[in-house]
Amino acid sequence: MVARRLCHEGMISMIMMPRRAVRRLLLPLGATLASAWAVPVSAGPLTYEQALRLAAANAPSLKARAAATAGARSSAVAADRLPDPTLDLGLQNFPVSGPNAGSFTRDDFTMATIGFSQAFPNLAKRHARAARAAADIGVAEAGELVEGRNVRLETALAWIDLYYGERRLRQLDLLDASLDDLQKTVTARLASGSARPSQALEPDQLRAAIADRRAEMAAVVAQARARLARYTGDPDPQATGDPPMLDVDPIRLRAGIDALPALRAQDARIAVAEADVRLARADKRPDWKVGVTYGRRDPMYGDMASVGVSIDLPLFAGKRQNPRIAASESLAQGGRFDREAIRRELVAQLDADLADHAMHLSRLRNARETLVPLARHRAELDRDSYGAGKLDLGAALLTTLGLAEAEVEALNREADVARDAVRITITYGEERP
Repeated sequence: MVARRLCHEGMISMIMMPRRAVRRLLLPLGATLASAWAVPVSAGPLTYEQALRLAAANAPSLKARAAATAGARSSAVAADRLPDPTLDLGLQNFPVSGPNAGSFTRDDFTMATIGFSQAFPNLAKRHARAARAAADIGVAEAGELVEGRNVRLETALAWIDLYYGERRLRQLDLLDASLDDLQKTVTARLASGSARPSQALEPDQLRAAIADRRAEMAAVVAQARARLARYTGDPDPQATGDPPMLDVDPIRLRAGIDALPALRAQDARIAVAEADVRLARADKRPDWKVGVTYGRRDPMYGDMASVGVSIDLPLFAGKRQNPRIAASESLAQGGRFDREAIRRELVAQLDADLADHAMHLSRLRNARETLVPLARHRAELDRDSYGAGKLDLGAALLTTLGLAEAEVEALNREADVARDAVRITITYGEERP
């Protein structure tokens, strides 16, 4: 859209310029167009779905979670590998006292050694480490899902707030413009002497009240635009198109509770705790190490080679391994209880949100079917009465303000319904890619 606008403006300008000036402009204009196409995020109108796509592609927190997942996958590659071998260098049996003290060649036991050793953790421990790494990947992926849903929800709510905030501003502008006719009527009545001089101030008072409401709504719009810019990267987002038509199906939502990212994240944390239990139990099995050493002595004595095996002896499991196993099992059990607590909380929140949604729908129907039509009819009747000289101007203005308030309140209720639907479907609905 930016490129199209630049191109259109450039064509209009070139029609009015000399040919040489047009040639001078071609190169920078081409660079500007290329730059516009290269930038993935630009200011302009955003539909609801476009805002969600931009947020999914540009939110820094999502990129951070993706990087964490990639890091967990990379770490898992080495999780169950053998440790690096060890190079051993030494000098053995060097005499420090007696007749051969300080000599490398007088004692037949003195030798320089070189060798290496390799540790072999027990197989259960290696498998447990692999399971722990896989669980860490699960935690990172679940965190990515949770953050993705949070970004999606906050972006959707910001778009809804911006969309309805701008509509309410337009409604207030229409009300302010409609006061011109009333002002002309007041002026004519003052000239004819059928109105009190103080009545000339009433339209201005109403305009001041509208200005206050407009300032409040402008702040709401600015805040929503800032939130939308935070997630989409668009420096000056504008809401366009229609709000989403979302179907809130309580039965389907309740059936999908266990698949929500919050519970999947807790399942991943439980998997980590269970992997820690396996690691703690694997410590009760011995690890072992193999070492090979070559000793270089004086040629008159001959060289020597050594081979050795070291085996861990977990003889005091009651004071060492068993307490760690018990601690890991307790943490895993606590994670399971936390999952059930989170699940119950989600079910309770869903029921509460559904109740709020039903209430907001009822209030919206009442506003559309009763409150706004009544306010409109009353304002029409009072305007006719005022025109016929049967009603005071102040009363007519109050009913006009009442109609505006009813229409703005209807928009508020419509926004509440839209926010409910967005929050419920994104928070409790199926995960989207």
